[in-house]
Amino acid sequence: MSAACAALLLLLGAVVPVSATPDRGSRAVIGAYYGNWFSAAEPISAIPSDTPITHLFYAFSTIEDGRCVLNAPTAAKDFADIADLKRRKPGLKALISVGGWGAGGFSDAALTRASRSAFVASCVDRFFTRAPGVFDGVDVDWEFPVYGGPAEITDRPEDKRNMTLLVREFRRQLDRGALVTAALPTGRLQTDGPYDPARSFELGALGRELDFITLMTYDMGTGFSPVATFNAPLREVREDPMPAADRRWNNVTGAVDYYLRHGVPARKLVLGTPFYGRGFQVRQEGPDHGLYQPYESAFWVDGWDEVQRLKATPGWREHWHPVARSPWLYNAAERKFVSFENPRSIGIRAQYAKQRGLRGTFMWELGHDDAEHSLLDAMSKPFR
Repeated sequence: MSAACAALLLLLGAVVPVSATPDRGSRAVIGAYYGNWFSAAEPISAIPSDTPITHLFYAFSTIEDGRCVLNAPTAAKDFADIADLKRRKPGLKALISVGGWGAGGFSDAALTRASRSAFVASCVDRFFTRAPGVFDGVDVDWEFPVYGGPAEITDRPEDKRNMTLLVREFRRQLDRGALVTAALPTGRLQTDGPYDPARSFELGALGRELDFITLMTYDMGTGFSPVATFNAPLREVREDPMPAADRRWNNVTGAVDYYLRHGVPARKLVLGTPFYGRGFQVRQEGPDHGLYQPYESAFWVDGWDEVQRLKATPGWREHWHPVARSPWLYNAAERKFVSFENPRSIGIRAQYAKQRGLRGTFMWELGHDDAEHSLLDAMSKPFR
């Protein structure tokens, strides 16, 4: 019987041992979010056994009528591939990530003790009881409690407390040793304007309750920004026109300092690195090749391969900022600015995470890397 067939039997209810080894010590985290929309082109089965990844986050389960659901047509195959990868790479942890940008239902599901209990029970049933041995924990990606998420998604002032209570409910219902993590934000501009994570989350409490936090140290320059700017600047750039009170925290080092100030231990923080780019159609070039210029529209740059294609296209020039420690591309004829990260800048961030005593690094998203895993290699090197 093939490994894939054995894993499918596992999904149909075969009795297999559950992997739930405690992971609450000092083990470094090299995390990878895997979006199931990449399954056809870049399946989990293609991840090599010698990958440095220690934690694989499968994205996303969403919420319908207060219950965990997963509507991806590839789910059965993906689960089988996860189980097979764990056999090929003993020690790998897999987590089901619940939520994501645009995912509603959290505020209602977390509202009362009864709703939290029912919601968590549905997640445990879907991803642990009915798929034994596949997942080792749950990653909560609520974007965002209280305010800051998409305007059409319900939020409430009591979400802040209920997020902590929801984490505790996952801890209560999951088997001993299962992981509970959360993806928490750093970007200071969201749908409602200026944004402060401490208004959405009980950061100190979550720092105690969670096994670790995947800190989203990216999306600091998006379509919510007034000018073309960096997606994940390493440090504060004085020329950035963002108000100084927000600019101080709207960078990688500032965001880490902010979480530490709010009681989250360094060993509970896993630094995020973006494997995608953010683009802006600027109105004029300005003195610095499009940087910090007003723009007409924003666009997404779909990973390292697309960045490489742009670099190879006539008209595009690459630049480097000595403070942000990030590259960018600019096309003067088309007035297009692209913020991205490359192996050099990601390596700098990974080394920073190591020097600050953080738990490790992770990326959004594995499918955005190239075939040689250039970005993953740079992200993981200090922690191997």
